[in-house]
Amino acid sequence: MAAGASRVIIPEQPGGRPRRRRENGRGSSVLSVRAWPGYGVLGLLSLPLGLLGSAFWLGRHVRPSADEWCFLPSVRDHGITGLVEKFYLTDNGRLGNGLLVGAYAKYGVAGHQWFGLVSGVVMLGLLWAVTVLLLRLTGRTAPRGVPLFVASMVTVVFLFASLNTYKTFYWPASSVSHTVAPVLACAAAVPLLWAGSRRGRVAAAACALVMGAFLGTLSEETSVVALVVLLTLLLLGHRILVPRARAHARAWCLAGGAGIVIGTLLLLTSPGSRNRRARYDAGTGSMFAPESLAGSLDGFLDILGTLFTTWWYLGALAAGVVLALLTGKRKGHAPVLLPCRPLFLLGAGTVTFLVAGYVCTVITYPLFGPHVVFAHRTWNDYLLLYVVLLVGAGALLGRALRGRASRTCAVATAAGAAMCVAVCVGLAFPLGELGESMRVRAEKWDHQDRWLRERAARGARVLPYKPLSVSGMGEPFAHRGGKTWPARCVADYYHLERITRAERLP
Repeated sequence: MAAGASRVIIPEQPGGRPRRRRENGRGSSVLSVRAWPGYGVLGLLSLPLGLLGSAFWLGRHVRPSADEWCFLPSVRDHGITGLVEKFYLTDNGRLGNGLLVGAYAKYGVAGHQWFGLVSGVVMLGLLWAVTVLLLRLTGRTAPRGVPLFVASMVTVVFLFASLNTYKTFYWPASSVSHTVAPVLACAAAVPLLWAGSRRGRVAAAACALVMGAFLGTLSEETSVVALVVLLTLLLLGHRILVPRARAHARAWCLAGGAGIVIGTLLLLTSPGSRNRRARYDAGTGSMFAPESLAGSLDGFLDILGTLFTTWWYLGALAAGVVLALLTGKRKGHAPVLLPCRPLFLLGAGTVTFLVAGYVCTVITYPLFGPHVVFAHRTWNDYLLLYVVLLVGAGALLGRALRGRASRTCAVATAAGAAMCVAVCVGLAFPLGELGESMRVRAEKWDHQDRWLRERAARGARVLPYKPLSVSGMGEPFAHRGGKTWPARCVADYYHLERITRAERLP
C-alpha cells in the first residue's frame, strides 16, 4: 500500500480552471506523472511479485537433506522441546534456532515444502511495512504500489541474486539462521516507526529488547550486524535525526543492544556452544589470532569482489531511483530526519556495511577457514544490509535528479524501471533451472523414500541408500563415499540400524 496518495490537478475542460481531487482524503502534495500511477506501477510490480510467486510454487519440490535428516527423527521422537534442548545442551546453544527449526520439522516433508512460501511472505510483508513507515516518517508520499514494488525488489534481489539460491531460500536449516534472521532484525524497527505516543515508544523499546534476545540465540552473525547498525545509530543519531526523535531512538538502540548481549551470553555460555567451539577449535584465541584476522580480510575482499561484480544487485539501486523520482513531500507532516546530506549518509552506510561484513567473516573463519569465500549462505547475514544500502544510494541519486527538468526525470525513471525489469528477467532463468533440478531430485527422493519405508515395514534392518543432492547439499556417502554423515540420521529416520551406499536407485 502506498504511504500516501497524491493530490492531482485535473482540468475540468480545455481552457477551464483546474480542480483538485484529493485521493483517500490525504493531503499530499505530489504531482504524479499520470502514466506511472496505475498501469505503470502495476506492470512493474507484477514482475518481482511474479518471480516470488514462481519461487514459492517451486518450493513444493523441496525435500529434506543435510542437517534436516537429523532434525526430523529428533522432532518426531522428542517433539520441538526435545530439539531445543538438544541444540542448547549438545549442538550449538542456539535456542531460538532450535525453536524455528522445530516449528517446520514438526510437519515433516510438508514443513519443508511450505517453508519457502511462509518465510517468503513474512519477509516481503515485513520489508513492505518498513518501507511504508519510513516514507511516512521522512515526510514522503508515493503512488499506490510503489512501496510494495520497492519491498518486492529488495526481496527478489536478496533471495535470488545469491550464488546458491537453494541454500539461501529453500534450505530451511540455513534460511532460519542466515536469511530470515536479518529480516526479523528489521522487524524490530516496526514498533518504533509506528509509535506515535510515549506508551507506544516504551512498547517499541520492550519489543527491541525481546527481539534482540531472540536474535542472540538465533544467529551470531545477524546479531553482530544488528549491533554494528545500532552502534552506528547511537554515534551518529545527532547528525541524522531531529532533536525530538533522538531520545526515543537512543532508548530503542540501547534496549535492542542489551537484548542482543543477553541472548548472545545465553548462547555462548551454553554447553552446546562450548561443544561446538571445541569441535571446530573456534575459540576466541583462534578467532582473533593474526593469521585468522588476515585470512578473514582476504576472504572478505574476495566476497566483496563477487558482490560488486554481480549485476543483479543493480536492481536494488534502480528500485531506489524509481522510489525517489515517484515520491513527493507530504503536507502537514514534519519529518524526523535532518536536511539530507547525501555524501555523509552514503559514507556512514558504507562503513557500517564494511565493518559488519568483516566482523561476520572473522567469527565464521575459524569454522570454514579459507573456504569461507564459498560458504555463500553466511553472506546473507550482512547481504541484506548491502541491498538496503544500494536502495538508499539509488534514492539519493533519484533525489539529485528530481530537481532537473521533467524530461530528465522521466528518462531516469524509465531507465530505473528498465533495469528492474532486466534484473527480474535475468533472475528468472537460473531460478527455472534450479526448479528443474529440484523437481528431478524430488521424484527420485520420493521413489527411494517409498522403497525404504516398505522394506523397513517388512522388518529390514540394513538397506542401501543412494545419495541425492541438489546445489551442493550434504548427503550420506558424499564425495564418493568418503563422508558418511548424516547416514546415522537417515537410518534413524527410517527406523533402520544402518544404511549402506547404493550406486543406483532401488
